[in-house]
Amino acid sequence: MHEVDLILTLTGGLTAALVLGYITQQLRLSPIVGYLLAGIVVGPHSPGFEADHALAQQLAEVGVILLMFGVGLNFHIRELLEVRRVAIPGAIVASGVAILLGLAAARLSGLSWATGIVFGGAASVASTVVLVRVLSDNRDLHTRAGHIAVGWVVVEDLLTVAALVVLPAMLGGREATPAGVALALGTAGLKIASLVAVVVLAGGRFIPWFIERIAATRSRELFTLAVLVIALGIAVGSAKLFGVSMALGAFLAGTIVGRSDFGLRAASDALPMRDAFAVLFFVSVGMLFNPSALLDSPWLLVATLGIVMVAKPLVVLACVLVLGYPAQVALTVAVSLAHIGEFSFILAALGRQLGVIPDEVVNTLVAASIASITLNPLLYRLITPVERWLARHGTQSFAIDDDASLEEPSSHRAIVVGYGPVGQTVTQLLLDNGIEPTVIELNLETVRRLKAFDVRAIYGDAVRPEILSQAGIARAENLILTSGAGAVDEEVVRTAKELNPKIVILARSQYVRQLPRLRQAGAEDVFSAEGEVALAFTARILERLGATAEQIDRERVRVEATFRSG
Repeated sequence: MHEVDLILTLTGGLTAALVLGYITQQLRLSPIVGYLLAGIVVGPHSPGFEADHALAQQLAEVGVILLMFGVGLNFHIRELLEVRRVAIPGAIVASGVAILLGLAAARLSGLSWATGIVFGGAASVASTVVLVRVLSDNRDLHTRAGHIAVGWVVVEDLLTVAALVVLPAMLGGREATPAGVALALGTAGLKIASLVAVVVLAGGRFIPWFIERIAATRSRELFTLAVLVIALGIAVGSAKLFGVSMALGAFLAGTIVGRSDFGLRAASDALPMRDAFAVLFFVSVGMLFNPSALLDSPWLLVATLGIVMVAKPLVVLACVLVLGYPAQVALTVAVSLAHIGEFSFILAALGRQLGVIPDEVVNTLVAASIASITLNPLLYRLITPVERWLARHGTQSFAIDDDASLEEPSSHRAIVVGYGPVGQTVTQLLLDNGIEPTVIELNLETVRRLKAFDVRAIYGDAVRPEILSQAGIARAENLILTSGAGAVDEEVVRTAKELNPKIVILARSQYVRQLPRLRQAGAEDVFSAEGEVALAFTARILERLGATAEQIDRERVRVEATFRSG
């Protein structure tokens, strides 16, 4: 019976998430809204099918681990340091104000101090997923404002990681006296220091060595399995051996893997598994939502939305302006952070485990998340009209920001997939003619050798959208597929065209019969080894028979047309 419940919960939850996620995606909203609504639909407070919340919550814990592992993978200290002057102090101040306002709202609602602290923390952290989506949709991700916003949310994520460590020590059952809290924090600090020492010092050597041995097998399944074992193993070990949160262990594991040569491939190969469990996490949160319970404390929802969408953005706006940035940048950063998402629920889940977050607070956070994520893209579209109105009314600080775009200087770029004999020749010819190539290759030693010669190279599978994005598909003019991998190349062509419809794709195929499929997928030019050899043979025979150059060219064109139509 338990197995049946598990299958029904998985099927019902994922099906509802798929349908509602698709609808919200079509409405140009974050799919997170659809996943939360799916949880409401299959939850106990809605008619019809009811999923097993206990099972969903157990699966959701895996989602939390993989989400935190993903945060560690994508944490790049260099990107944070580039905007440290504004992101670090600004995020600390804005989060502090949001926590204090959340604490005040909770106390006015008759909730405890502990509840108010966790509630305020949940209201203080924006959703990384939503932020990147909104910035990307509006082509602001690679602007100065976009970089500041991403750095800002990274700091908020790090503050959340710290909260996941500190809160159990503060609220985990010890007597709430200054001495008791100090003892708890000191004990937790020692455990965390021991964990960091083991993971960073020992794991920093063993994990890359271990992944390299697995990668050498050239098996995608084993590589994905190895990444999952590392994420889950270190997370569970952190809890069982060091008594700290699994989320912290997963984050540390992600940072170790992310610093290695395998970070990008690990992120792309493990992404489908992470996304599936993350969806179940949001569904499990939605299952806690009881719409009728909002009637008991509607003003708490109003206060939460006021904190998330008014108070915190105003503090962000003030911080960015005080630190010397143009009002245009400040307004963009402020509006882009006006929402809450995944880490708010992770904090709320911790609060429920500690017994300090009641169901009414979870209801409020779910409702506030749905509302803020839904409204945020709409508010973002109002930025340009507001800027124009303020500029017309003489607000000098809203002059156009000359440094708004941080895209790299324009130049001719091409992506070469595969570095076999054909890829080597193509790459060298591109370099000789002043075209900047980026090579995507699944042989790690080849990638390292190319980097040693200052040729940009990425270790990973070009089928993955994340690998193509990292290679610069959005700005590349040409994509060259050199392996002749048939069906795999067809998928690469489709993915590339989705990411950059204007890119020109040149593909190599082993056989003539593959030409039509590659062209239908979107490749502009396809060259077949069979076809090119046949053309060379035909041209040489005609030449020996005394045909003129014009006759040979006409025959070449006819044969090429036959290949194209076949």
